[in-house]
Amino acid sequence: MNILLAEDEKQLSRALVTAMQATGYHVDPAYNGQEAVDLAGQRAYDVIILDIMMPKLNGIEALKQLRQTGNKTYVIMLTAMAEIDDKVTGLDAGADDYLTKPFSLKELLARLRSLERRSEDYQEDVLNFADITLDNDEQRLESHNSISLSGKETKLLAYLMKNPGKAIESSILLDQGWDKDDEADETDLWIYISYLRQKLQAVNAHVTIAGEKGGPFTLSQLA
Repeated sequence: MNILLAEDEKQLSRALVTAMQATGYHVDPAYNGQEAVDLAGQRAYDVIILDIMMPKLNGIEALKQLRQTGNKTYVIMLTAMAEIDDKVTGLDAGADDYLTKPFSLKELLARLRSLERRSEDYQEDVLNFADITLDNDEQRLESHNSISLSGKETKLLAYLMKNPGKAIESSILLDQGWDKDDEADETDLWIYISYLRQKLQAVNAHVTIAGEKGGPFTLSQLA
């Protein structure tokens, strides 16, 4: 799971990043609200953790900007303020969950595990981007015609379609396409990216996957 942590207290940020990385998550730290908004616009995240009290943009302002751009990533707000009004403001701005400082690291990790299980259990049946449609159940890609996909191709393309225009690291795509026990590497991923490019061409899609071996990779619409 790929996580963006926006926390301006650097000592706390380092501790949280270390704990989440030790659990196997990919974590990018941001130290102010504007940096968080910029990173969320460039990269794909499964969860964004936002502190409310941050410089440049506070957490509420950053969250509002994210939602205004159509970003639907699950957001957990962190705050030292326990007042009900602050929680209501965050939830009204588009937050999905709340943790009040000081919070238990075990509780944060438990919530992340719960989200991970939910994301594994839930998959949108049909995804659309530009002139392509992906049917997850049927494992079929459609544009001007249609073609069947393998299970791994379907998982990889689904993640790219959920995050169009964003640079996605190889490690994240490997997590999406392969089970944790699989011994897959960047060469395996590159082979499947090549397969997907060929199939996008086969259905005459005006969409491509940009990127070289080793990544990152970006799903984009052809001019």
